Amino acid sequence: MSIGDDIRKDADGNVIGCPHCGARSVHKSGFLYRANSKKQQWLCTACNRKTVRPSIIEKSPFKVEDIDPDHIPIEDLIEHRKKQYKQKAISKKSKKLVKIDINVKGPIGIAHFGDPHVDDDGTDISQILYYMNVINGTPGMFAGNLGDIQNNWIGRLSSLYGQQSTSAKESWRLTEYFVNKLNWLYLVAGNHDVWSGDGDPLDFIMRDHQGLYEKWGARMNLVFPNGREIRINARHTFKGNSIWNTAHGVARAAQTGWADHVLTCGHTHVSGYQVIKNPANGLISHALQVASFKIMDSYADKLGLDDKNIFNCPVTIIDPQYDDDDNRLITTIFNPINASQYLTYLRKNYNKLKNEKA
Repeated sequence: MSIGDDIRKDADGNVIGCPHCGARSVHKSGFLYRANSKKQQWLCTACNRKTVRPSIIEKSPFKVEDIDPDHIPIEDLIEHRKKQYKQKAISKKSKKLVKIDINVKGPIGIAHFGDPHVDDDGTDISQILYYMNVINGTPGMFAGNLGDIQNNWIGRLSSLYGQQSTSAKESWRLTEYFVNKLNWLYLVAGNHDVWSGDGDPLDFIMRDHQGLYEKWGARMNLVFPNGREIRINARHTFKGNSIWNTAHGVARAAQTGWADHVLTCGHTHVSGYQVIKNPANGLISHALQVASFKIMDSYADKLGLDDKNIFNCPVTIIDPQYDDDDNRLITTIFNPINASQYLTYLRKNYNKLKNEKA
């Protein structure tokens, strides 16, 4: 630190000078490097000699006591960052395909809820409740959710609560009721859900549920008692759109690398369905774009969007006795009511055959 044209001070405020001639006219002149060290080098303009150990010419009139820093040493911080990255990498790898052991023998069904928006005035809450009762009353049927359980208006969007009759508090009460009344195989958070940030109430609500909860998407490997494995790829949305094909994004995923039996998503509030067969290995993939329970939507009306809501809770029924290229392995039914009847029929036949063999 300079206090004149040729006067320097050290870190303690002492005036330093040349150890050779005693002059105060020293200034920094690069560094002196050794195998394991790097030291500041000083040049005296009076005698033109260099040093790495300048003399104290005049002591500072005072010295402030060193205080403990409010942060951990940089070495500890680096080690913490390394451990944190390692743990995140392990976690990400484990989420690429999450194993779920299915302990139910025979056929099962998965009801995939499209964006419920349970607190919106335009949502058919009666239909949601009816489907919940059907699912709960059907042995072997599980639930999945593709995101946006509620509107969850936050920040500058909070004013939109003024355009619906449900308050923010009531919205979370409805959300908790919806989540706690079903046996979830998986639950995916959509863009409305993740607006809550790190303090995610859904994560807290799901704490006592056995089902998988993930933001944006979850890829699962269902392992049945007979050893059969079925892959489910559920996301809030898959990239890609087409005005000619509402299932374009999810079908594109099935055709460009995601070798899964069921791929399903929500977000766009439209319905679409494609069945795709991989000619290389015979795998039949069911690509489902699921609509919403939000039937009346002022935003869609404003943009002039067409009504393409055909189904908002399709059920994929899995009969694990069949191979990947057999169209009886997975049957898609567009509503839980008919799906319940068909699943009940399949399970009745399965149990009958099992008893006959016993």
